[in-house]
Amino acid sequence: MDLGIKDKVAFVTASSKGLGKAVASQLSKEGAKVVICARNKEHLARTRDEIIYRTGGVVKIIPADVTNNEQITKAINEIVQEFGTLDILVCNAGGPPAGMFEDFAIDDYRKALELNLLSTVTLCYEVIPHMKKQHWGRIINITSVSVKQPIDNLILSNTSRTGVIGFSKSLSNQVAKYGITVNAVCPGYTKTQRVENLAKAFEESGEGSIEDFYRNIESTIPMGRLGSPKEFAYAVAFLASEGAGYITGTALQVDGGFVKGLF
Repeated sequence: MDLGIKDKVAFVTASSKGLGKAVASQLSKEGAKVVICARNKEHLARTRDEIIYRTGGVVKIIPADVTNNEQITKAINEIVQEFGTLDILVCNAGGPPAGMFEDFAIDDYRKALELNLLSTVTLCYEVIPHMKKQHWGRIINITSVSVKQPIDNLILSNTSRTGVIGFSKSLSNQVAKYGITVNAVCPGYTKTQRVENLAKAFEESGEGSIEDFYRNIESTIPMGRLGSPKEFAYAVAFLASEGAGYITGTALQVDGGFVKGLF
C-alpha cells in the first residue's frame, strides 16, 4: 500500500532508540524525509546511519531536549529553513520514573508534565502554523495504554500522559478545518529499553525476578506476548498517511488486547 508520504517532511522526537527510532525508520522506508531528535548527539548519529543504511532515505539529526522550549523552537526553525516546510510531527518522549504515590513529591509531577504533556503542547504550537499554510498536516502523539487502563506503579505516567489525550482531542477539533489531523497512539507492553527498565525496577523492589515480570505481563495480554517496535511503527505510519485524512481525534491502542475496556 502506497501511504502517499513520499518526500513529506517528518519530525520524530525522542527517536534515537525504542519506539521513536522504529517510527522514524518506518517513515523513512515509506519515502519521507525524516528529522530525528534526542539529547545525545552520538546516539542520534548512529541511529541516522542505521536508518539510511536500511532505507536509503534522507535523515537529518537535531540534538534537542523536548522539555526545553528554546531548543524546540530552534529545531523547528532549522527544519523549515532546510526543507521549506514540516508535514508530519510525531511527539514522543521518555516515560517518567516508575513508582507508587508515596514514592514521589509534587516536583516529580511537574517534571512528568513537562516531559510528556508540555513538550507535546510546545511542539504543536511551533508546527501548526506551517501546517496551516499548506492546509495539510499529521500530528501523532505517542502516549501509553495507561491513559485507558492505569498501571499501578506508573502513577506519574498515568497522570501526565492522560493530559496528552485531552489536549489531542481538543486540538483535533480546532485544526481539522485546515486539513490537519491529530491522533494519539497508545502502545502497550512492547520490547523496548523502557520495559526492560520496568522489569529491573520490579526485581529491585523485591516483588520477583525479571522473568516473573515478563510472565506476569504476558499473562495479561490476550496475544500472550509483548509487541515489537516495528508493529507499533506500522500503525503510526498509517496515521501519518494520505489515506488517514479522515481519522482525527482518536486514541489508538496497539497493545495485543491488553486494555479490557470498550473505549
